[in-house]
Amino acid sequence: MRVVSDAGLRNLTYRAVTPEARVTHGLVTRHFGTREASIAAALRYSLDNSISGITSEPGLGRIELLFRELPQLVADSPETQVFQYELTLEVRRTAGLREDVHEPYRGYREALRLELDAAGLKNDALAHLVFAALDGLVFQQTCQVNDVPIEAALDELRKILTLLQERG
Repeated sequence: MRVVSDAGLRNLTYRAVTPEARVTHGLVTRHFGTREASIAAALRYSLDNSISGITSEPGLGRIELLFRELPQLVADSPETQVFQYELTLEVRRTAGLREDVHEPYRGYREALRLELDAAGLKNDALAHLVFAALDGLVFQQTCQVNDVPIEAALDELRKILTLLQERG
């Protein structure tokens, strides 16, 4: 992920990964087999380590807990987000990456949909909208292009969701 984050996907080679992984070129090659397999493995890893940003207590549907960890998660590992965005953009040029890149997005949307369902907000379009807002906020935090703290925007999003929940 760091190689892609720092140098871009087009510069992802086994030789570039070797010093980052602190292993030999042959070991990297043998472990992953193909460049595509290494990308898929990194995407799975990034999803596993990022999905906790949805809520600190999955399955409870407590709106006040939604997205609490997200700003710190992004601050602690911006390379994960850059990696995912870099691959997402590359899908437009490399159709073979499409399914691998869609997997984490489906995982994020599904985790969010389950939390909103548990909160009584069973609406797929709403889950898609909230995810799009989160994705945009994370992108802006990652690129450092917004003067408004992400926490303030997330607080407002939770307020909106609470109003929808109360409205029933």
